[in-house]
Amino acid sequence: MTSARRAQTALHLLLVWATMTAVVPTLGFGLLAATWGGGGGAALLLIALGAVPAVGLLAAAGTPARTVVPLCRALPQRLGWAALVFALGTFGVGAGLVAYDQGVGLGSAATRLALTGVPYAVAAAFFVPNRWVRLGAVATLAAAVAYGGFLGPAEARERRQEAEIFRYRHHTELLYVGADPPGMRLARATSGPAYFTVEYRGVREDTFAYVALTLRPVLTPTLRCPEILANGVACTVDAHGELRTVQDVPRAVTLTRRVGNAEAEVTSQTLDEAGLRRLLNTLRPLSDAELERLMREKKIDHGT
Repeated sequence: MTSARRAQTALHLLLVWATMTAVVPTLGFGLLAATWGGGGGAALLLIALGAVPAVGLLAAAGTPARTVVPLCRALPQRLGWAALVFALGTFGVGAGLVAYDQGVGLGSAATRLALTGVPYAVAAAFFVPNRWVRLGAVATLAAAVAYGGFLGPAEARERRQEAEIFRYRHHTELLYVGADPPGMRLARATSGPAYFTVEYRGVREDTFAYVALTLRPVLTPTLRCPEILANGVACTVDAHGELRTVQDVPRAVTLTRRVGNAEAEVTSQTLDEAGLRRLLNTLRPLSDAELERLMREKKIDHGT
């Protein structure tokens, strides 16, 4: 390919890109307005009507390429070429919108605007009878598929996970877990605006076993029993400041103590007091690896 033909080819692809970079956002804005005001029927009508001038503008952009692209030499062929480029490019724009909706990063607003014309320029490059131009189009298409289908979604998932971890870590002082009580395992954790709860349930489904661990901010200088207790409830505070509450019917034991800058409370109807105290003694901050595992296993959620 001579330097003159290279310049003509570059100008041809640049014109296609510039034309569709101007047309696609305009058509998209009109489509959004039509959908908002008139529903799906109006949107389909706008697509049908908007495709005609878009193909016409593409055909006009292909006029200078009469000596470069065989399909652009005569008007009927040029209109067919424009229709093919419009269809293929629009498919590429649609794929990009799907990827963007899935969280794939496509840069700033100006970058996304510039990218709208790229699928049409790539489609036009396939009609240039030059091996290197077509190889460039194939490489661009392969890069777009790799990023939009694999690398971009992986980065989007990583960003969502980081944002989710940051949201859970908003109250780090409350995120504690203990060693699983014998015959039990962590079943569910809930992170609220001012609390963190962990539920331990029996490993065997045919056996009822349940322990609730709740951590909340420190509200009083020292733990103390309520002034008024319900019937059948006894409350004591030992020399170490640990609060013990026992309910007779149904039998339930609750232990509360200070852990760092939080109050930790464990309660159960099935685990004895020694087991509850052992759980409190093993409390430790929730690690990033444990948090990620809970998220992966969908055992943690946000409370209200």
